[in-house]
This record gives sequence, C-alpha cells and structure tokens, in this order.
Amino acid sequence: MVSIVAGGGGFIGSNLIESLLIESNHIVIIDNFSRGNLNFLNKYPQNRVHIISADLSFADQCMAAFNEAACYGQIKEVWHLAANSDIPAGIKDPRIDLNDTFMTSFNILVSMRQCGIQILHFASSSAIYGDLGSQLLHEDIGPLFPISNYGAMKLASEAQIFAAGEAFLSRINIFRFPNVVGVPATHGVILDFINKLINTPSSLQVLGDGTQQKSYLHVSDLISAMLEIRGATPKKQIQVVNIGPLDEGVTVQWIAEQVVKRVSPGARISYGEGNKGWVGDVPKFNYSTKRLQSFGWAPKLNSAGAVALAIDEIALQLGR
Repeated sequence: MVSIVAGGGGFIGSNLIESLLIESNHIVIIDNFSRGNLNFLNKYPQNRVHIISADLSFADQCMAAFNEAACYGQIKEVWHLAANSDIPAGIKDPRIDLNDTFMTSFNILVSMRQCGIQILHFASSSAIYGDLGSQLLHEDIGPLFPISNYGAMKLASEAQIFAAGEAFLSRINIFRFPNVVGVPATHGVILDFINKLINTPSSLQVLGDGTQQKSYLHVSDLISAMLEIRGATPKKQIQVVNIGPLDEGVTVQWIAEQVVKRVSPGARISYGEGNKGWVGDVPKFNYSTKRLQSFGWAPKLNSAGAVALAIDEIALQLGR
C-alpha cells in the first residue's frame, strides 16, 4: 500500500514520514521543494520513500505525479500538506496563496478522483477563523472571515474538499493547526528571532508590541494528534478537528526573552507599535480543543514547553 505526502519535503511532512513508515509499505513524497528541502529526507530508506519533484499547482504535473506514485502500489490515502507557509509573502502577492495553497488542493482532488483514491487528510489552519478576539474558536463557529490570503485560500480549500466529499471521497480528516514549532525549521517567529540575533547579537527587533499571544504545539505532538485522529473509528465521513495545546498560549514578548536568553544573553529587545506583526496577523486567539480531547489525546508539552524545546532545537540547527 502507498501513502502520498503532498508537500512532504517541508517541516511537518518530513516529520510525518517517520511515523508513516511504520505502517505503509511505500511513501511517495510529491513536492516542488520551493520551501521544502531534499536534505530533510536523506535519512529515510530510498527503497520505501520515493521522491517526485512536481509543482502541484499545475494540473498536468499533479496528474503525472499521481500516475507515477501508482507504480509503487495501490494508493490508500493522501496527506495534503502542500501550501505556502510564508503568510507575509502571500499578503504582498496574493497569487502565491492562490497557486501554492488553493490550486494545489484543487488539482490534488482532481487527481485523486481520476485515480480512485478516497481518503484525504488535509492540513488546514487556525487562520481560517480570522480575528475573532477572545471568542472561543470551535470547529462549528461561523461565519468565517479570514484576514490573510493564506487563511482565505485554506478556507477555500476546505470548501472544495467538502464538495469532493459529496462527489467521491469516502473519508476526510481536516486538521486545523495552531502555530507548530520544532525542527527542521523553515519559517516562524523562533527561527526569525534566532537569525536576527545571529546577524545583530546585541539587539533584537520585534515586529509589533510583543503582546501578541498564541498557542504553540511541538511538531512531535502534532504528528501524534493527527495519527490518533486518523487511527480512530471515524464518527462521520468528514471530521474537522482543531489541533492544539490545552492552554491559551504565550506572548511574543516571552518568546523573544527566551530566545535572547538562549542565543545572545544581554541583547536588547526593542518592540514595534500595535499588536500585529504584519498585515493579516491575528494577535490573539482562544482555541477550543474539546473535540480533539474526545479522541482521548492530550499533548505532552504545553505552549511554553513546546516553545522552549523548539528554541533549543532550532538554535542547534543553526549551529548555536
């Protein structure tokens, strides 16, 4: 049996593969490696992990990649992790999220239908909710008004997946991620702060006033949660689940202080104005994980623990 991991060369995909290898005969990674990295995959056995370089935003490349994947055996499921992970870049040029976040979803669904694949696991995001302040974000809340192009295209992808569920998919898991941290880091506030301190060890400039507060989940807990949901007896055809820690998160100021302590003690931290780091940034959200807990799952680390571990991991990744 074959599992396809679209976007498998990225941060989350490269972590997921290790767990999938325990149960799948073959893993096929489809990625254009614009943000992923082939080096993340070197540790996996080449006789079981197969890499196809393709841009899934193009219909012909997507279909060709799925046909090639089928050469390794019957495809039982698709893990769709392919997306633009640079939210500010998508604000500057909305075509980035249209192509990398939505068109990848559209083309994957078309290819799945033509290949007779009926199981999809989709990496969505808390960004689909928009900025609802302190309102508890549960999976059935609405209407939804995302404030970033990334969130808008993730929400559009969810809508397209629901339509595919009516047409041909037999089982769908939609995972709405919080902020996920760990290694190999490719983006995010921790990596950004450490790189800034490497370049200017005496000072750290923070976007926004540092009061932004969000929940953080370590990638090891994220993978564990997704596999727990996927392995459970499905309660219905389409399951939408917020994945996150059980706490309300930590502030950007706290993260900055912990990074300085680890990487460049004594560095001066200076803050910007306002509680948003960039256009489309949601300064604070309150994430309900009640549905996730109904699966009997709980994270090993809270937000502070996840961030603390990730700071050390990413610092070591960068040779600090």
